[in-house]
Amino acid sequence: MTGYQAMARALQAEGVEFIATFPHQPLIDACAEIGIRPIVCRQERAGVNIADGFSRVSNGRRLGVFTMQAGPGAENAFSGVAQAFADSVPLLHLPGGEPRSRHGVHPTFQAVPAYKSVSKWAAQINDPGDVPAMLRRAMAQLRHGRLGPVVLEMPVDVMMAECPDAEVSYTPPPRRRSAAAAEDVRDVVGALLAADRPVISAGQGVLYAEASAALVAFAELAQVPVMTSLAGKSAFPENHPLALGTGGRTRTEMVGRFLPECDFVLGVGTSFTANAFTAPMPDGVALGQVTNCGEDIGRDHQPQVGAVGDAALVLEQLADEYQRQDGPRKRGDGGRVVERIAAARAEHDARWRPLLTSGEVPINPYRVIHELAQAFDPASSIVTHDSGYPRDQMVPVWQAPVPRSYLGWGKSTQLGYGMGMALGAKLAAPERHVINVMGDAAFGMAGMDIETAVRCEIPIVTVVLNNGVMTHYDSHFPIAAEKYRVHELGGDYAAVASGLGASAERVEEPDALSAAFDRAKRANAEGRPAVVEVMCRAEERIAL
Repeated sequence: MTGYQAMARALQAEGVEFIATFPHQPLIDACAEIGIRPIVCRQERAGVNIADGFSRVSNGRRLGVFTMQAGPGAENAFSGVAQAFADSVPLLHLPGGEPRSRHGVHPTFQAVPAYKSVSKWAAQINDPGDVPAMLRRAMAQLRHGRLGPVVLEMPVDVMMAECPDAEVSYTPPPRRRSAAAAEDVRDVVGALLAADRPVISAGQGVLYAEASAALVAFAELAQVPVMTSLAGKSAFPENHPLALGTGGRTRTEMVGRFLPECDFVLGVGTSFTANAFTAPMPDGVALGQVTNCGEDIGRDHQPQVGAVGDAALVLEQLADEYQRQDGPRKRGDGGRVVERIAAARAEHDARWRPLLTSGEVPINPYRVIHELAQAFDPASSIVTHDSGYPRDQMVPVWQAPVPRSYLGWGKSTQLGYGMGMALGAKLAAPERHVINVMGDAAFGMAGMDIETAVRCEIPIVTVVLNNGVMTHYDSHFPIAAEKYRVHELGGDYAAVASGLGASAERVEEPDALSAAFDRAKRANAEGRPAVVEVMCRAEERIAL
Protein backbone atom coordinates (compact mmCIF):
# COMPACT_ATOMS: atom_id res chain seq x y z
CA MET A 1 0.00 0.00 0.00
CA THR A 2 1.37 3.42 -0.99
CA GLY A 3 1.04 6.60 1.01
CA TYR A 4 -1.66 7.77 -1.42
CA GLN A 5 -3.69 4.61 -0.82
CA ALA A 6 -3.24 5.05 2.93
CA MET A 7 -4.50 8.63 2.67
CA ALA A 8 -7.53 7.53 0.64
CA ARG A 9 -8.45 4.90 3.22
CA ALA A 10 -8.01 7.34 6.09
CA LEU A 11 -10.24 9.87 4.30
CA GLN A 12 -12.82 7.13 3.79
CA ALA A 13 -12.71 6.38 7.52
CA GLU A 14 -13.43 10.10 8.06
CA GLY A 15 -16.60 9.71 5.99
CA VAL A 16 -15.30 11.63 2.97
CA GLU A 17 -17.52 10.83 -0.03
CA PHE A 18 -15.94 13.10 -2.65
CA ILE A 19 -12.83 15.15 -3.22
CA ALA A 20 -12.73 18.31 -5.29
CA THR A 21 -9.65 18.23 -7.49
CA PHE A 22 -7.79 19.36 -10.55
CA PRO A 23 -5.39 16.82 -12.09
CA HIS A 24 -2.89 15.48 -12.09
CA GLN A 25 -2.67 14.03 -8.59
CA PRO A 26 -2.16 10.33 -7.76
CA LEU A 27 -4.55 10.65 -4.83
CA ILE A 28 -7.40 10.87 -7.37
CA ASP A 29 -7.03 7.25 -8.46
CA ALA A 30 -6.38 6.05 -4.93
CA CYS A 31 -9.69 7.61 -3.88
CA ALA A 32 -11.61 6.45 -6.94
CA GLU A 33 -10.41 2.89 -6.34
CA ILE A 34 -12.32 2.73 -3.03
CA GLY A 35 -15.40 4.72 -4.12
CA ILE A 36 -14.54 8.30 -3.17
CA ARG A 37 -15.81 10.39 -6.07
CA PRO A 38 -13.48 12.93 -7.70
CA ILE A 39 -15.11 16.23 -8.68
CA VAL A 40 -12.80 17.73 -11.30
CA CYS A 41 -13.25 21.49 -11.60
CA ARG A 42 -12.02 23.88 -14.30
CA GLN A 43 -9.63 25.83 -12.08
CA GLU A 44 -8.01 25.15 -8.75
CA ARG A 45 -9.58 28.09 -6.94
CA ALA A 46 -13.06 26.79 -7.80
CA GLY A 47 -12.15 23.42 -6.32
CA VAL A 48 -11.17 25.01 -3.02
CA ASN A 49 -14.43 26.99 -3.13
CA ILE A 50 -16.37 23.74 -3.62
CA ALA A 51 -14.76 22.30 -0.49
CA ASP A 52 -15.51 25.58 1.29
CA GLY A 53 -19.23 25.55 0.44
CA PHE A 54 -19.53 21.90 1.44
CA SER A 55 -17.94 22.56 4.84
CA ARG A 56 -20.11 25.62 5.46
CA VAL A 57 -23.41 23.93 4.75
CA SER A 58 -22.31 20.91 6.80
CA ASN A 59 -21.30 23.24 9.66
CA GLY A 60 -17.95 21.48 9.70
CA ARG A 61 -19.52 18.15 10.66
CA ARG A 62 -18.54 16.91 7.20
CA LEU A 63 -15.45 18.52 5.73
CA GLY A 64 -14.71 19.55 2.20
CA VAL A 65 -11.43 18.29 0.74
CA PHE A 66 -9.44 19.65 -2.19
CA THR A 67 -6.30 18.20 -3.75
CA MET A 68 -4.18 19.19 -6.73
CA GLN A 69 -0.80 18.69 -8.31
CA ALA A 70 2.45 20.07 -6.96
CA GLY A 71 3.86 23.34 -8.22
CA PRO A 72 1.44 25.28 -10.45
CA GLY A 73 -1.63 23.52 -9.07
CA ALA A 74 -0.74 24.38 -5.51
CA GLU A 75 0.14 27.92 -6.58
CA ASN A 76 -3.21 28.40 -8.35
CA ALA A 77 -5.19 27.20 -5.32
CA PHE A 78 -3.69 29.80 -2.98
CA SER A 79 -6.40 32.43 -3.39
CA GLY A 80 -9.20 29.98 -2.56
CA VAL A 81 -7.46 28.98 0.66
CA ALA A 82 -6.87 32.65 1.48
CA GLN A 83 -10.61 33.34 1.14
CA ALA A 84 -11.49 30.40 3.40
CA PHE A 85 -8.93 31.60 5.93
CA ALA A 86 -10.39 35.12 5.94
CA ASP A 87 -13.88 33.74 6.56
CA SER A 88 -12.71 31.07 9.07
CA VAL A 89 -13.98 28.09 7.07
CA PRO A 90 -12.70 24.60 7.97
CA LEU A 91 -11.54 22.63 4.93
CA LEU A 92 -8.79 20.13 4.24
CA HIS A 93 -6.31 21.21 1.57
CA LEU A 94 -4.02 18.44 0.26
CA PRO A 95 -1.49 19.93 -2.17
CA GLY A 96 0.92 17.69 -3.99
CA GLY A 97 4.56 18.28 -3.20
CA GLU A 98 7.79 18.03 -5.15
CA PRO A 99 10.28 15.32 -4.17
CA ARG A 100 12.08 16.23 -0.98
CA SER A 101 15.39 16.32 -2.87
CA ARG A 102 14.13 19.46 -4.66
CA HIS A 103 13.02 21.32 -1.54
CA GLY A 104 14.91 24.56 -1.16
CA VAL A 105 16.02 24.49 -4.81
CA HIS A 106 14.76 27.42 -6.87
CA PRO A 107 12.08 27.54 -8.25
CA THR A 108 10.49 24.65 -6.35
CA PHE A 109 7.18 25.70 -4.75
CA GLN A 110 6.83 24.46 -1.19
CA ALA A 111 3.27 24.57 0.08
CA VAL A 112 3.94 24.58 3.83
CA PRO A 113 5.87 27.87 4.08
CA ALA A 114 3.80 29.46 1.32
CA TYR A 115 0.43 28.61 2.88
CA LYS A 116 1.28 29.29 6.52
CA SER A 117 -0.03 32.85 6.34
CA VAL A 118 -3.46 31.70 5.08
CA SER A 119 -4.05 28.50 7.02
CA LYS A 120 -4.73 27.52 10.59
CA TRP A 121 -2.09 24.78 10.43
CA ALA A 122 0.25 23.63 7.68
CA ALA A 123 2.47 20.57 7.75
CA GLN A 124 4.21 18.09 5.48
CA ILE A 125 4.01 14.30 5.44
CA ASN A 126 7.56 12.97 5.66
CA ASP A 127 6.95 9.22 5.87
CA PRO A 128 4.13 7.12 4.33
CA GLY A 129 3.63 5.42 7.66
CA ASP A 130 2.82 8.80 9.20
CA VAL A 131 -0.27 9.36 7.03
CA PRO A 132 -2.87 8.30 9.66
CA ALA A 133 -1.22 10.33 12.43
CA MET A 134 -0.84 13.42 10.25
CA LEU A 135 -4.46 13.27 9.10
CA ARG A 136 -5.58 12.84 12.71
CA ARG A 137 -3.66 15.98 13.68
CA ALA A 138 -5.15 17.87 10.75
CA MET A 139 -8.68 16.81 11.66
CA ALA A 140 -8.20 17.74 15.31
CA GLN A 141 -7.19 21.23 14.14
CA LEU A 142 -10.27 21.42 11.90
CA ARG A 143 -12.65 20.52 14.73
CA HIS A 144 -11.44 22.76 17.55
CA GLY A 145 -10.80 26.40 18.36
CA ARG A 146 -10.77 29.01 15.62
CA LEU A 147 -11.93 27.37 12.42
CA GLY A 148 -9.95 27.66 9.23
CA PRO A 149 -8.32 25.70 6.40
CA VAL A 150 -5.65 23.14 7.21
CA VAL A 151 -2.89 22.30 4.73
CA LEU A 152 -1.22 18.89 4.55
CA GLU A 153 1.45 18.75 1.84
CA MET A 154 2.12 15.38 0.17
CA PRO A 155 5.64 15.11 -1.36
CA VAL A 156 5.40 12.70 -4.27
CA ASP A 157 8.41 10.60 -3.26
CA VAL A 158 6.98 10.08 0.23
CA MET A 159 3.48 9.24 -0.96
CA MET A 160 4.62 6.83 -3.69
CA ALA A 161 6.60 4.82 -1.16
CA GLU A 162 5.20 1.70 0.45
CA CYS A 163 3.65 1.92 3.91
CA PRO A 164 5.14 -0.36 6.55
CA ASP A 165 1.69 -1.68 7.48
CA ALA A 166 -0.64 -3.58 5.19
CA GLU A 167 -3.74 -1.96 6.73
CA VAL A 168 -4.54 1.60 7.74
CA SER A 169 -5.37 2.05 11.39
CA TYR A 170 -7.25 5.33 11.61
CA THR A 171 -9.90 6.51 14.05
CA PRO A 172 -11.40 9.98 13.44
CA PRO A 173 -10.69 12.30 16.36
CA PRO A 174 -13.95 13.33 18.06
CA ARG A 175 -15.12 16.90 18.32
CA ARG A 176 -14.85 18.11 21.90
CA ARG A 177 -16.89 20.98 23.32
CA SER A 178 -16.62 22.98 26.50
CA ALA A 179 -18.95 25.22 28.47
CA ALA A 180 -17.92 28.54 30.01
CA ALA A 181 -16.86 29.32 33.58
CA ALA A 182 -19.88 29.87 35.83
CA GLU A 183 -18.61 33.25 37.06
CA ASP A 184 -18.19 34.50 33.50
CA VAL A 185 -21.74 33.47 32.64
CA ARG A 186 -22.97 35.23 35.79
CA ASP A 187 -21.20 38.45 34.80
CA VAL A 188 -22.53 38.37 31.23
CA VAL A 189 -26.10 37.99 32.45
CA GLY A 190 -25.58 40.71 35.07
CA ALA A 191 -24.38 43.14 32.39
CA LEU A 192 -27.33 42.24 30.18
CA LEU A 193 -29.80 42.86 32.99
CA ALA A 194 -28.17 46.20 33.79
CA ALA A 195 -28.72 47.43 30.21
CA ASP A 196 -31.84 49.30 29.10
CA ARG A 197 -31.42 48.73 25.35
CA PRO A 198 -29.30 45.60 24.77
CA VAL A 199 -28.71 43.97 21.39
CA ILE A 200 -27.36 40.50 20.60
CA SER A 201 -24.96 40.31 17.65
CA ALA A 202 -24.76 36.73 16.35
CA GLY A 203 -21.86 35.53 14.22
CA GLN A 204 -21.14 32.40 12.25
CA GLY A 205 -19.98 30.66 15.42
CA VAL A 206 -23.68 30.16 16.16
CA LEU A 207 -24.03 28.31 12.85
CA TYR A 208 -21.01 26.08 13.34
CA ALA A 209 -22.15 25.25 16.88
CA GLU A 210 -25.65 24.54 15.51
CA ALA A 211 -26.89 26.85 18.24
CA SER A 212 -29.69 28.70 16.44
CA ALA A 213 -32.46 27.07 18.49
CA ALA A 214 -30.62 27.92 21.71
CA LEU A 215 -30.16 31.51 20.52
CA VAL A 216 -33.87 31.85 19.73
CA ALA A 217 -34.78 30.45 23.15
CA PHE A 218 -32.47 32.85 24.98
CA ALA A 219 -33.53 35.89 22.93
CA GLU A 220 -37.18 35.13 23.62
CA LEU A 221 -36.50 34.60 27.32
CA ALA A 222 -34.60 37.87 27.66
CA GLN A 223 -36.64 39.77 25.04
CA VAL A 224 -33.46 41.03 23.37
CA PRO A 225 -33.35 41.91 19.67
CA VAL A 226 -30.87 39.96 17.54
CA MET A 227 -28.80 41.09 14.57
CA THR A 228 -26.33 38.92 12.68
CA SER A 229 -23.01 39.53 11.03
CA LEU A 230 -22.65 38.95 7.29
CA ALA A 231 -21.07 35.51 7.84
CA GLY A 232 -23.68 34.80 10.52
CA LYS A 233 -26.69 35.64 8.33
CA SER A 234 -29.35 32.92 8.88
CA ALA A 235 -28.05 32.09 12.39
CA PHE A 236 -31.23 33.74 13.72
CA PRO A 237 -34.50 33.46 11.75
CA GLU A 238 -34.98 36.80 10.02
CA ASN A 239 -38.77 36.44 10.09
CA HIS A 240 -38.74 36.28 13.90
CA PRO A 241 -40.34 39.22 15.77
CA LEU A 242 -37.00 39.87 17.54
CA ALA A 243 -34.92 39.78 14.34
CA LEU A 244 -33.09 42.94 13.30
CA GLY A 245 -31.61 41.35 10.19
CA THR A 246 -28.00 41.55 9.06
CA GLY A 247 -25.45 44.27 9.63
CA GLY A 248 -22.55 44.18 7.20
CA ARG A 249 -21.38 46.76 4.70
CA THR A 250 -25.09 47.18 4.05
CA ARG A 251 -27.71 46.67 6.72
CA THR A 252 -31.40 46.70 7.43
CA GLU A 253 -33.30 49.67 8.79
CA MET A 254 -33.70 47.71 12.02
CA VAL A 255 -29.95 47.33 12.52
CA GLY A 256 -29.43 50.94 11.52
CA ARG A 257 -31.83 52.06 14.21
CA PHE A 258 -31.24 49.68 17.11
CA LEU A 259 -27.44 49.36 17.02
CA PRO A 260 -26.60 53.08 17.40
CA GLU A 261 -29.18 53.44 20.21
CA CYS A 262 -28.17 50.40 22.24
CA ASP A 263 -26.26 50.51 25.53
CA PHE A 264 -24.94 46.92 25.53
CA VAL A 265 -24.01 44.51 22.72
CA LEU A 266 -23.66 40.83 23.49
CA GLY A 267 -21.69 39.15 20.72
CA VAL A 268 -22.32 35.42 20.42
CA GLY A 269 -20.12 33.35 18.11
CA THR A 270 -18.45 36.46 16.74
CA SER A 271 -14.89 37.74 16.86
CA PHE A 272 -15.95 41.43 16.81
CA THR A 273 -13.23 41.94 14.18
CA ALA A 274 -13.22 45.43 12.69
CA ASN A 275 -13.73 45.04 8.95
CA ALA A 276 -15.26 46.96 6.06
CA PHE A 277 -17.95 44.26 5.80
CA THR A 278 -18.83 44.15 9.49
CA ALA A 279 -21.18 46.62 11.18
CA PRO A 280 -19.02 48.80 13.46
CA MET A 281 -19.79 48.70 17.15
CA PRO A 282 -21.02 52.04 18.55
CA ASP A 283 -18.40 54.11 20.36
CA GLY A 284 -18.53 53.91 24.11
CA VAL A 285 -21.04 51.08 24.27
CA ALA A 286 -20.36 48.21 26.69
CA LEU A 287 -19.67 44.86 25.04
CA GLY A 288 -20.00 41.26 26.10
CA GLN A 289 -18.55 38.40 24.07
CA VAL A 290 -19.18 34.68 23.84
CA THR A 291 -16.64 32.85 21.69
CA ASN A 292 -15.02 29.44 21.50
CA CYS A 293 -11.70 31.09 20.71
CA GLY A 294 -10.12 33.01 23.60
CA GLU A 295 -7.73 34.89 21.33
CA ASP A 296 -10.72 36.74 19.82
CA ILE A 297 -11.42 38.52 23.09
CA GLY A 298 -10.00 42.04 23.02
CA ARG A 299 -8.67 41.84 19.47
CA ASP A 300 -10.31 45.01 18.16
CA HIS A 301 -12.71 45.83 21.02
CA GLN A 302 -12.27 45.29 24.72
CA PRO A 303 -15.40 43.60 26.11
CA GLN A 304 -16.42 44.39 29.68
CA VAL A 305 -17.62 40.82 30.18
CA GLY A 306 -17.04 37.61 28.27
CA ALA A 307 -17.25 33.85 28.27
CA VAL A 308 -15.20 31.27 26.36
CA GLY A 309 -17.04 28.17 25.23
CA ASP A 310 -19.19 26.47 22.62
CA ALA A 311 -22.03 28.80 21.60
CA ALA A 312 -24.77 26.20 22.10
CA LEU A 313 -23.57 25.22 25.56
CA VAL A 314 -22.98 28.79 26.69
CA LEU A 315 -26.40 29.94 25.49
CA GLU A 316 -27.98 27.20 27.60
CA GLN A 317 -25.90 28.40 30.55
CA LEU A 318 -26.98 31.98 29.93
CA ALA A 319 -30.64 30.95 29.90
CA ASP A 320 -30.28 29.09 33.20
CA GLU A 321 -28.40 31.98 34.80
CA TYR A 322 -30.94 34.49 33.49
CA GLN A 323 -33.67 32.58 35.28
CA ARG A 324 -31.55 32.33 38.41
CA GLN A 325 -31.03 36.10 38.46
CA ASP A 326 -34.79 36.56 38.04
CA GLY A 327 -34.32 38.11 34.63
CA PRO A 328 -37.87 37.66 33.29
CA ARG A 329 -39.30 39.69 36.17
CA LYS A 330 -36.58 42.37 36.06
CA ARG A 331 -36.77 43.03 32.31
CA GLY A 332 -40.44 42.34 31.72
CA ASP A 333 -41.21 42.74 28.03
CA GLY A 334 -37.96 44.56 27.31
CA GLY A 335 -39.62 47.93 26.73
CA ARG A 336 -42.07 46.82 24.06
CA VAL A 337 -39.10 45.83 21.93
CA VAL A 338 -41.15 43.69 19.55
CA GLU A 339 -43.39 46.61 18.64
CA ARG A 340 -40.38 48.85 18.01
CA ILE A 341 -38.78 46.24 15.76
CA ALA A 342 -42.03 45.82 13.83
CA ALA A 343 -42.23 49.58 13.25
CA ALA A 344 -38.64 49.70 11.99
CA ARG A 345 -39.28 46.68 9.76
CA ALA A 346 -42.35 48.38 8.27
CA GLU A 347 -40.21 51.41 7.41
CA HIS A 348 -37.54 49.16 5.92
CA ASP A 349 -40.09 47.34 3.77
CA ALA A 350 -41.71 50.58 2.63
CA ARG A 351 -38.35 52.07 1.69
CA TRP A 352 -37.28 49.18 -0.54
CA ARG A 353 -40.63 47.96 -1.89
CA PRO A 354 -40.61 50.35 -4.88
CA LEU A 355 -37.30 48.90 -6.06
CA LEU A 356 -38.25 45.31 -5.29
CA THR A 357 -41.37 45.66 -7.43
CA SER A 358 -39.91 48.03 -10.03
CA GLY A 359 -41.00 47.70 -13.64
CA GLU A 360 -37.90 49.45 -14.98
CA VAL A 361 -36.17 48.34 -18.16
CA PRO A 362 -33.28 47.51 -18.02
CA ILE A 363 -34.40 45.49 -15.02
CA ASN A 364 -33.65 46.72 -11.53
CA PRO A 365 -31.56 44.09 -9.65
CA TYR A 366 -33.80 44.50 -6.60
CA ARG A 367 -36.71 43.23 -8.72
CA VAL A 368 -34.60 40.16 -9.55
CA ILE A 369 -34.05 39.48 -5.84
CA HIS A 370 -37.78 39.87 -5.16
CA GLU A 371 -38.77 37.48 -7.95
CA LEU A 372 -36.22 34.92 -6.76
CA ALA A 373 -37.79 34.96 -3.30
CA GLN A 374 -41.20 34.33 -4.87
CA ALA A 375 -39.99 31.49 -7.09
CA PHE A 376 -37.80 29.67 -4.55
CA ASP A 377 -38.93 29.05 -0.99
CA PRO A 378 -36.21 30.71 1.15
CA ALA A 379 -36.76 28.08 3.86
CA SER A 380 -35.91 25.17 1.54
CA SER A 381 -33.21 26.90 -0.48
CA ILE A 382 -29.61 27.97 -0.07
CA VAL A 383 -28.78 31.35 -1.55
CA THR A 384 -25.42 33.02 -1.88
CA HIS A 385 -24.19 36.24 -3.39
CA ASP A 386 -21.01 37.14 -5.15
CA SER A 387 -18.75 40.07 -4.37
CA GLY A 388 -19.76 43.69 -4.86
CA TYR A 389 -23.25 44.98 -5.52
CA PRO A 390 -24.96 41.56 -5.63
CA ARG A 391 -23.85 41.13 -2.00
CA ASP A 392 -24.63 44.69 -0.95
CA GLN A 393 -28.11 44.61 -2.47
CA MET A 394 -29.14 41.13 -1.36
CA VAL A 395 -28.03 41.18 2.27
CA PRO A 396 -30.61 43.66 3.67
CA VAL A 397 -33.61 42.53 1.60
CA TRP A 398 -33.30 38.74 1.39
CA GLN A 399 -34.93 37.16 4.43
CA ALA A 400 -33.17 34.03 5.68
CA PRO A 401 -35.63 32.03 7.83
CA VAL A 402 -33.58 28.92 8.73
CA PRO A 403 -29.91 28.17 9.40
CA ARG A 404 -27.70 27.98 6.31
CA SER A 405 -30.48 29.16 4.03
CA TYR A 406 -28.12 32.01 3.12
CA LEU A 407 -24.34 31.83 2.78
CA GLY A 408 -22.95 35.26 3.57
CA TRP A 409 -19.25 35.93 3.13
CA GLY A 410 -16.94 38.88 2.92
CA LYS A 411 -13.91 39.13 5.20
CA SER A 412 -12.16 38.88 1.83
CA THR A 413 -14.14 39.51 -1.34
CA GLN A 414 -12.81 37.58 -4.32
CA LEU A 415 -14.91 37.89 -7.45
CA GLY A 416 -16.31 34.56 -8.61
CA TYR A 417 -16.14 32.90 -5.20
CA GLY A 418 -19.89 32.20 -5.07
CA MET A 419 -19.87 29.78 -8.02
CA GLY A 420 -17.72 27.08 -6.44
CA MET A 421 -19.32 27.64 -3.06
CA ALA A 422 -22.77 27.00 -4.57
CA LEU A 423 -21.53 23.74 -6.10
CA GLY A 424 -20.21 22.61 -2.71
CA ALA A 425 -23.44 23.64 -1.02
CA LYS A 426 -25.47 21.51 -3.42
CA LEU A 427 -23.22 18.53 -2.81
CA ALA A 428 -23.77 18.97 0.93
CA ALA A 429 -27.55 19.43 0.65
CA PRO A 430 -28.80 17.90 -2.62
CA GLU A 431 -32.42 18.15 -1.46
CA ARG A 432 -32.33 21.96 -1.38
CA HIS A 433 -32.45 24.49 -4.20
CA VAL A 434 -29.10 26.28 -4.42
CA ILE A 435 -28.96 29.70 -6.07
CA ASN A 436 -25.86 31.77 -6.78
CA VAL A 437 -26.37 35.43 -7.70
CA MET A 438 -23.39 37.01 -9.42
CA GLY A 439 -22.52 40.00 -11.56
CA ASP A 440 -21.10 39.90 -15.07
CA ALA A 441 -17.58 40.62 -13.78
CA ALA A 442 -17.80 37.63 -11.43
CA PHE A 443 -19.04 35.41 -14.26
CA GLY A 444 -15.91 36.36 -16.19
CA MET A 445 -13.84 35.06 -13.29
CA ALA A 446 -15.67 31.78 -12.65
CA GLY A 447 -18.23 31.11 -15.37
CA MET A 448 -16.42 28.16 -16.96
CA ASP A 449 -17.24 26.06 -13.91
CA ILE A 450 -20.81 25.98 -15.16
CA GLU A 451 -19.38 23.11 -17.21
CA THR A 452 -18.29 21.43 -13.97
CA ALA A 453 -21.88 21.61 -12.74
CA VAL A 454 -23.11 20.11 -16.03
CA ARG A 455 -20.54 17.31 -16.26
CA CYS A 456 -20.77 16.36 -12.58
CA GLU A 457 -24.59 16.68 -12.54
CA ILE A 458 -24.74 19.31 -9.79
CA PRO A 459 -28.01 21.16 -10.54
CA ILE A 460 -27.64 24.70 -9.20
CA VAL A 461 -29.20 27.94 -10.43
CA THR A 462 -26.86 30.77 -11.39
CA VAL A 463 -28.33 34.23 -11.86
CA VAL A 464 -26.08 36.61 -13.77
CA LEU A 465 -26.88 40.30 -13.29
CA ASN A 466 -25.56 41.74 -16.55
CA ASN A 467 -25.40 45.53 -16.56
CA GLY A 468 -22.38 45.79 -18.85
CA VAL A 469 -20.20 47.62 -16.34
CA MET A 470 -18.31 47.18 -13.12
CA THR A 471 -20.82 49.17 -11.09
CA HIS A 472 -19.48 52.36 -9.51
CA TYR A 473 -15.90 51.58 -10.55
CA ASP A 474 -15.88 54.58 -12.87
CA SER A 475 -15.77 56.74 -9.74
CA HIS A 476 -12.40 55.21 -8.82
CA PHE A 477 -10.80 56.05 -12.18
CA PRO A 478 -13.01 58.69 -13.88
CA ILE A 479 -10.39 59.73 -16.45
CA ALA A 480 -9.66 56.17 -17.56
CA ALA A 481 -13.39 55.42 -17.62
CA GLU A 482 -14.14 58.41 -19.82
CA LYS A 483 -11.17 58.04 -22.16
CA TYR A 484 -10.86 54.26 -22.39
CA ARG A 485 -14.14 52.88 -20.94
CA VAL A 486 -12.17 50.62 -18.63
CA HIS A 487 -15.21 49.92 -16.43
CA GLU A 488 -17.28 48.46 -19.26
CA LEU A 489 -17.75 44.73 -19.92
CA GLY A 490 -19.52 42.71 -22.57
CA GLY A 491 -20.76 39.26 -23.43
CA ASP A 492 -23.71 36.99 -24.03
CA TYR A 493 -23.44 34.90 -20.89
CA ALA A 494 -26.55 32.83 -21.57
CA ALA A 495 -24.98 31.77 -24.86
CA VAL A 496 -21.76 30.83 -23.06
CA ALA A 497 -23.69 28.80 -20.46
CA SER A 498 -25.72 27.08 -23.18
CA GLY A 499 -22.51 26.20 -24.98
CA LEU A 500 -21.28 24.62 -21.75
CA GLY A 501 -24.39 22.43 -21.60
CA ALA A 502 -26.55 24.27 -19.06
CA SER A 503 -30.18 25.25 -19.43
CA ALA A 504 -29.76 28.93 -20.13
CA GLU A 505 -31.76 31.97 -21.15
CA ARG A 506 -31.55 35.74 -21.20
CA VAL A 507 -34.29 37.87 -19.62
CA GLU A 508 -34.84 41.50 -20.65
CA GLU A 509 -38.29 42.29 -19.20
CA PRO A 510 -39.12 42.20 -15.47
CA ASP A 511 -42.43 40.42 -16.00
CA ALA A 512 -40.56 37.54 -17.66
CA LEU A 513 -38.46 36.79 -14.57
CA SER A 514 -41.00 34.58 -12.81
CA ALA A 515 -41.41 32.19 -15.73
CA ALA A 516 -37.65 32.08 -16.31
CA PHE A 517 -37.04 31.09 -12.70
CA ASP A 518 -39.74 28.42 -12.94
CA ARG A 519 -37.99 26.98 -15.99
CA ALA A 520 -34.68 27.01 -14.08
CA LYS A 521 -36.35 25.14 -11.24
CA ARG A 522 -37.70 22.52 -13.66
CA ALA A 523 -34.25 22.11 -15.23
CA ASN A 524 -32.79 21.49 -11.79
CA ALA A 525 -35.48 18.88 -11.11
CA GLU A 526 -34.27 17.09 -14.26
CA GLY A 527 -30.68 17.20 -12.97
CA ARG A 528 -29.52 20.10 -15.15
CA PRO A 529 -27.81 23.28 -13.94
CA ALA A 530 -29.56 26.47 -15.05
CA VAL A 531 -28.28 29.95 -15.85
CA VAL A 532 -30.58 32.96 -16.02
CA GLU A 533 -28.87 36.03 -17.42
CA VAL A 534 -30.78 39.19 -16.53
CA MET A 535 -30.17 42.43 -18.40
CA CYS A 536 -30.02 44.92 -15.54
CA ARG A 537 -29.55 48.57 -14.91
CA ALA A 538 -26.47 49.72 -12.98
CA GLU A 539 -28.25 50.27 -9.66
CA GLU A 540 -26.07 52.01 -7.08
CA ARG A 541 -28.65 52.45 -4.32
CA ILE A 542 -27.75 50.34 -1.30
CA ALA A 543 -28.77 50.32 2.36
CA LEU A 544 -25.90 51.97 4.20
